[in-house]
Amino acid sequence: MGSQLSFPKDKIRIVLFEGIHQSAVDLLQENGYTNVELLPHALDGEALHQKVKSAHFIGIRSRTQVTEEVLQHAERLMAVGCFCIGTNQVDLEACLKRGVPVFNAPHSNTRSVAELVIGELVVLLRGLFDKSRDCHEGKWNKSAANSFEARGKTLGIVGYGHIGSQLSILAEAMGLQVRYYDVVPKLPMGNARQVASLEELLQTSDAISLHVPASEDTVNLIDAQRISQMKKGSVFINASRGNVVDLEALASALKKGDIMGAAVDVFPVEPAKKEELFESPLRGLGNVVLTPHIGGSTLEAQLNIGREVAGKMIQYSDEGSTNGAVNFPALSLPRQGELRHRLLHVHHNQPGILSSINNILADSKANVLGQYLQTLPNVGYVVIDTDVESSDGLLEKLSSVSGTLRCRILF
Repeated sequence: MGSQLSFPKDKIRIVLFEGIHQSAVDLLQENGYTNVELLPHALDGEALHQKVKSAHFIGIRSRTQVTEEVLQHAERLMAVGCFCIGTNQVDLEACLKRGVPVFNAPHSNTRSVAELVIGELVVLLRGLFDKSRDCHEGKWNKSAANSFEARGKTLGIVGYGHIGSQLSILAEAMGLQVRYYDVVPKLPMGNARQVASLEELLQTSDAISLHVPASEDTVNLIDAQRISQMKKGSVFINASRGNVVDLEALASALKKGDIMGAAVDVFPVEPAKKEELFESPLRGLGNVVLTPHIGGSTLEAQLNIGREVAGKMIQYSDEGSTNGAVNFPALSLPRQGELRHRLLHVHHNQPGILSSINNILADSKANVLGQYLQTLPNVGYVVIDTDVESSDGLLEKLSSVSGTLRCRILF
């Protein structure tokens, strides 16, 4: 058994927004965190400011925006959990400057997204969306025109990360030839092959699927010029980020018949509530499947995401481990049974900090049981394990070190 947290678990307030899966609440409660509030929707403005004011941990999905302004109201915030893959809704730099790690779930919904893409690929190649609509309207347009098998076609994957590689495996099992483009060399799965340029991928693929992160380099990655490089009659799928495609240019290509069909799950601007009207230049176009950002919205994925992110938050709260944080120095820490005190120190990564910390430990005659350090270019994170007899007063002394961002006794 490890030492008791200095701040009782039932006093640690956790607010989860946007209907995060009950699995997160269950895991938190199983580990002693009973002060959990689960909200069914996102908040903004003053309502959000009031909710985060006394929260020690917050959990969000894609709609809640954790900005500099929000963080100014979150006076007690220790960590942010993004119960999704993306973290572009969080000001990561502002969190880092406050010593607040941000965790996400890069693995748990990969299968759900990959399966959605496979389903959409078949729907587009067979024109099922339009055929289904016709039948609902009483029309019987039985024809093989513009209907194709997936087998033997070439699928081009842009971005060969967790989802792209999972999609690669499923696609190859269906008989597709898989080619992919990534900005760095990636080991292929199965018989997939990496191509040298995005242009080559666009020009040689019967279907294109995007799986890239949101960054300055990917804004309008697929623009009018890139769309013009795609094979005539190909299909296009985007289940990555909303701002990586010029939707006006995509709509134009679809109307002209340059592209046979498209499926889009993410959009530059998405309604914050069900009551808001969804607007897109793709609405009403034939052989276009539009879905409301549901790539990871399966019960299995949401359950796994809930446990994955809640688990990371628990590890940070219980042990100080930041393994998996997207904006923070990564430390994976042991939980020592005989340990009496663990102090966490987050600071500007500047010369002399560690020396000052060690001088304080030496002057205090602290018996150091372990010391763990990891740094980023601007921020350092050091964890110090000491015995109880010699650690009294260390928190105040360490907090006074020039360059300190945050210091606390964990247990």
